[in-house]
Amino acid sequence: MAASLSRPCFISLHVPYRQGWVQDLATTFRFQPVAVRETPRVRQLALQRGSAVFLVNERLAPGPTGASSHDFLYDVDPRPALGTASNVCFEVDNVTGLCKQLQSWGCSLPVPPTEVRDEGGSVTYGVVSSIVGNVSHTLLDRSRYRGPFLPGFQHIQGVPSATWDGIEITHFDHITYVCPRGGARAALDWYQRCFGFRRFLLNPRERPAEGYMLGGQGMGMLLLALQSAQGTPAHGCKLILAESLSEDGTNQVDTFLEQHGGAGIQHVGLRTTDIVTTTRALQQWGARFFTPPTTYYSQGGKAEEIRGAGQDPCMLAELGILLDTPVPGDKGRTGTDVTESPSQEYLMQIFTHPIFSEETFFLELIDRRGAPGFGEGNIRALWKAVQ
Repeated sequence: MAASLSRPCFISLHVPYRQGWVQDLATTFRFQPVAVRETPRVRQLALQRGSAVFLVNERLAPGPTGASSHDFLYDVDPRPALGTASNVCFEVDNVTGLCKQLQSWGCSLPVPPTEVRDEGGSVTYGVVSSIVGNVSHTLLDRSRYRGPFLPGFQHIQGVPSATWDGIEITHFDHITYVCPRGGARAALDWYQRCFGFRRFLLNPRERPAEGYMLGGQGMGMLLLALQSAQGTPAHGCKLILAESLSEDGTNQVDTFLEQHGGAGIQHVGLRTTDIVTTTRALQQWGARFFTPPTTYYSQGGKAEEIRGAGQDPCMLAELGILLDTPVPGDKGRTGTDVTESPSQEYLMQIFTHPIFSEETFFLELIDRRGAPGFGEGNIRALWKAVQ
């Protein structure tokens, strides 16, 4: 029987020597450093905003460092030559039982069930390699731990208490993977079988056997969507699997595969309750966002759609925020997070420039006003914005 997983505990990133992204995450995106662990070769730093936690593994020397498993507590070394997001940690009730089950299904366990303890109690964790590129999953039971983060880490003293700075980020909303040709379906099957994720359709016209396909001039992409079975849609984990269908290898999916050196995590969606105020605040701190073409706000009745949602097209255009309302017939589906009346259902989103020097990993802000999953116009806007 597959495991039931809920919202991610943390998402792990690996950063080469002196790339500077740790400082960007703290000073530009205003994530607070909360815990640290350091060996002679690697510094692990946990940064948090709301319940969203990034665990950044930073090399302390250039080139090969001879880093060992001891250097990466609650993680594994993907041996990156460049920055990468490579681990999504989930809480589970029975780490040992789940790891045995996964191993019996042929999954690789680079870290078997391991107990770590300190004065705050103990946790048990294991790490399983996923079927997608360099992505792994830490499976964590911290029900017996009462410390501030995790045993083995030092709490960072003097962290300023949360003050209102205009940035409203609450949690991880979704994670998007880029898969090689033919890999999205295999990943879908793996997450359903091993972790109990459930498929949901991105569009009412999507054919389950085919997935949601974007096509047209300069476009060609397959999307499949999954959600963790445990908890409500608002508190679960959503995975989006993207696969290129283009023949010329010029879209952002192919670019990611080339520059990342294979499949992996392309972007992470951060849920916000006020995308306008949050975007303005982050821009003041130096965050750089993609700017959609100006025609996005004027063609196809988009301005009327924005006004119908109670938003100002000029203000959204100034900030580069995209807005999407559900496609008719797209309500009440798996993945729905209904918080407002149907007449007000929409979502807004904006995407950062790539975080690392390569055109690979980036962040998204998403503000859901009762909108379910990801509508057709929303996905097309994402594709065009990142293209």
